[in-house]
Amino acid sequence: MFDLSRDINSLSNFKRNTAEFMEQLKETKQPIVLTVNGKAELVVQDVESYQRLLETAELVDSIKGIRRALEQMKHGKSRPADQVIAELRQEFGIPDE
Repeated sequence: MFDLSRDINSLSNFKRNTAEFMEQLKETKQPIVLTVNGKAELVVQDVESYQRLLETAELVDSIKGIRRALEQMKHGKSRPADQVIAELRQEFGIPDE
């Protein structure tokens, strides 16, 4: 859970106490929002958490694509796979198997 008292800090404080912040990031796995002149400017997080975030975003994109395809199929906006494959083979000059 995001903790405003711990997870929002100034960039200058982060620079002065980088080692402590790195330890916090590794320990809590929570991002830290860094401010400049009181305005949120940067988010810092550990690499493991960032990797999980990327994987989650990729999964969400895949789910959106599947939902979009299912909607298209539902509305008759799809074609049989063998027809599409035949067209691609023809377009790229690949002989039939």
